Amino acid sequence: MNLLHNFGKSKQSGKFRMQCPHLPEIDYGVYMKHLYQQMLRRRLPMAAFLELTERCNLNCVHCYINQPPGDREVQSRELTTSQWQDLLDEMAEAGVLGLVITGGEALIRPDFREIYAHARKRGMIISLFTNGTLITPEVADFLREVTPSMIEITVYGRTQSTYEAVTRAPGSYQKCLRGIDLLMARRIPLTLKTMVMTLNAHELWDLKTWAESLGVRFLYDAVLNARLDGGKQPWSFRLAPEQVVEFDRKDQKRYQEWMEFANKYIGPEKFEYLYTCSAGLSSFAVDAYGRMFPCLTSRGSAYDLMQGSFTEGWRDFMPALRTQKPRKEYYCIHCELHSLCNQCPGWSQLEHGEPDIPVEYICQVAHLRAQLLGIETKTVKSDLQVRLASGG
Repeated sequence: MNLLHNFGKSKQSGKFRMQCPHLPEIDYGVYMKHLYQQMLRRRLPMAAFLELTERCNLNCVHCYINQPPGDREVQSRELTTSQWQDLLDEMAEAGVLGLVITGGEALIRPDFREIYAHARKRGMIISLFTNGTLITPEVADFLREVTPSMIEITVYGRTQSTYEAVTRAPGSYQKCLRGIDLLMARRIPLTLKTMVMTLNAHELWDLKTWAESLGVRFLYDAVLNARLDGGKQPWSFRLAPEQVVEFDRKDQKRYQEWMEFANKYIGPEKFEYLYTCSAGLSSFAVDAYGRMFPCLTSRGSAYDLMQGSFTEGWRDFMPALRTQKPRKEYYCIHCELHSLCNQCPGWSQLEHGEPDIPVEYICQVAHLRAQLLGIETKTVKSDLQVRLASGG
C-alpha cells in the first residue's frame, strides 16, 4: 500500500498557503498526514487498485494472474470504457484520492488513455504499474501531457537472457529498455522494481546499481505467491527463506529500515479480526470484470459492482469482511513478529484456499528476519520449532 502511505509521508518539503492571507503556511507533509488520519478515522475509501485487464503481452513464469493477450473470451468479460468511467465517477464522489492502474498489462487495452484521462479529470492521484514494453513515443507523449504521480516498471533482469528467461517473450527486453528511455527523456516520474526469484537473483545488485545510475528509485520483493486460479507454478521459482533474508542483510538501507520498523512495532499484538491492514478500511481493489475486493490478493469474497453501487459495496460488503474472525487455533494471534511478516488473509487464500491458515513459507521468512535483527524471543522460536516439527 505504498500509494496510501505516501499520502501521509510525502517527501516534499515545501509549504503552501490557501488563498487567504490570514491563514498560516502549512507544511505539505504535515497536511497530508493530517488528511490521511482524518479520512482513516471516518473510514473513507482513499485508495483504489484498478486491474483493467488480466491479459498481458508477456508470459512471466511467476505471474499470479496473466492471461493471453488475444484471449477473446477473457476480453469479452472485461468492463467497457464507459463502465470503467462510470465506476470512476462513483469512486470520486465517495472520496477516492489515490489510484493505482495495473493489470495484467493495462496498456494492452486500446482505451487505456480514455480511462486514465477520465480518472485524472476526476482529480485522482494516479500511479501506473506496467512492464514498459508497450510504451511508444505516442504513449510517452500522452503521459507527459497528463503526468501520473508515478510509473512503476518491473524489470526482470539486467541482461536480455535473464529477463527473457522470466518473461518468455523474445524481444521483450529491448522493448522494456525503450520504454524506460522514452519516459526518462520526458522526465516522467519513474520507479524501477523487480521480483527476485531463482532465475534472476544473481542480477539483483546489478539492477539496483543501474537504477541508481539513472537516478530513479529501485524496489524489489523476493517473496512469490501462488496464482489466483490456484496454480502453484510460482512456487518452483521461490528463493529459500534463508536467501530472502540474506538480501535483507546485504542491503544496508533495507536492513536499517527493517530494524527501525521492528524497534517501533515489535512485540505481542492483540487483534480480534483477520484483517489488520488497510484493506477494506481505507483501500480496495476492482478486477477487470467489476468485482470489488479488499485488495488484489484477497479474493475469497467479492462484491459485484455491476449489480450494485460502489457506495453499497463499501458501506455493507467491506465492513462484513473486516469483521471476520480467525479460528481459535490461528497461531498468528500469539506471535510477536507481525511487523516483520507478510502473513495476511489474501496470501492464505491463495496458498491454502482458506483465509486463516498461515503460509509456512512466510512464517519462516519472518522468523529468520527476526534472527537477523537480533530480536526474536525464545518463546517465539520455540513455537516455530514445535510447529515445523509437527508439519504445521
